[in-house]
Amino acid sequence: MAELPPKLQAYLDDFSFISTREERVDYLIALADEFQPVPASIATKPYDEAHRVIGCESEAFVWAIDREDGTVDFYFDVLNPQGLSAMAMSAILDQACSGAPLEQVAAINGEVVFTFFGKDISMGKGRGLTELLNAVVYQAKQRLRSD
Repeated sequence: MAELPPKLQAYLDDFSFISTREERVDYLIALADEFQPVPASIATKPYDEAHRVIGCESEAFVWAIDREDGTVDFYFDVLNPQGLSAMAMSAILDQACSGAPLEQVAAINGEVVFTFFGKDISMGKGRGLTELLNAVVYQAKQRLRSD
C-alpha cells in the first residue's frame, strides 16, 4: 500500500498529541479558519451538482484540476456558514492532497476522519466528512485508472 501524502501524515502526527476534546476543537477551529473557498476562476455559484459531496449536511463541493506534473489541485466550497467541520476537513485535504502523488491520495482511508474528529462524532457528521474525503480519493483513483 502506498504511503500517505506527507502533509496529511504531518497533520495526523499533530493530532496524535491532542489529549483533550477542548484541544481537538480548538485545533479544528483554527484549521477551519484556514479554509479558502473555491476561487471564481474555477467555479461560480450556482455550482454544478456534479461537484456536490453527497451526504454532506454542510453542502460541500469539490473540484479536481489537473496539473501538468500529473498531480491534482483540489478546491472546495462549503455553503453552510456553520459547517466548521467540513471547512476544517476541506482545509486539511486542500493542503495535504493538492500536488501530492495520486497513489498517495488514492491510499487515504476514511479512518483519518475519526483521527481528526474523534470517534464520538455524530453518524451524520462522520458520514459527511468521510464522503468529502471519498470525493478526493475518487478523483485520484479515476486519474490513476486512466493512465
